[in-house]
Amino acid sequence: MKPDPQISLRASNNHKNATMREFLILSLLFISLSCHSQSSKNNQKQSELIVAAAANLTDVFAQIGARFNARSGVSVVFSFGSTADLAKQIENGAPFDLFAAADVAHVDELERKGLITSGSRALYTRGQLVMWLPPGSNLKAERIEDVTAMAFERIAIAKPDVAPYGQAAIDSLRALGIWSQVEAKVIYAQSVSQAKQYAATGNAEVAFIPRALVKQGEGSFIEIKEELHKPIDQALGIVKDSPRQAAARQFVDFLLSDEGQEILSRNGYSKPRQ
Repeated sequence: MKPDPQISLRASNNHKNATMREFLILSLLFISLSCHSQSSKNNQKQSELIVAAAANLTDVFAQIGARFNARSGVSVVFSFGSTADLAKQIENGAPFDLFAAADVAHVDELERKGLITSGSRALYTRGQLVMWLPPGSNLKAERIEDVTAMAFERIAIAKPDVAPYGQAAIDSLRALGIWSQVEAKVIYAQSVSQAKQYAATGNAEVAFIPRALVKQGEGSFIEIKEELHKPIDQALGIVKDSPRQAAARQFVDFLLSDEGQEILSRNGYSKPRQ
């Protein structure tokens, strides 16, 4: 018996329709999942705060970021670097929400250029400069002037044109009258974190770095008297183009709160004199 061509055609069409329905269902499911995934990513981005922070804040801001997240539910992503480099990135449109500098001048300059949200600039801390000898060093120093000894062949200092702590180190050595004796020994780093790394890895015998970067029991250090250099007051500002102004303000408020200031104090900072 020959097959009915009409029945075969209907069966073929039914199969095609079923396949098309499956394809449409799978397509709609894929689109739905994609939209959900994109929505989740967008929501995640909205709950993330991107903070450009001076390198001296690396350790303390890790603590503050975690505490702030626990209090607010807003996660913080930090981009650490030298103050001048971060300021330049903001001028070039980097997508930062907040700038926490190692000085006042760079925040003020960005504010003059209209890149900082009006009324958001604030002093949040004052740093302490130290001369640091890494763990395992056989060298001894009881005062800053000891770096003039021949045993101290290399001195790590952050570049003064990009890092305020580097400028403070050079000002201190000049004030002590020993800059001419040690200038040839200086190895310049791009940031205070890199200056510390130079000493930690044996590429320098000593480094001038923030007290905040020295962990408890990590080598030895000598505090540098503040009268030898300008106070290292540190300012911040919310980036004007940030779409997360409210979250950035929350972070600033936390940083300036008693809790935030206590964390800073525990890590070698002091309150700036307004």
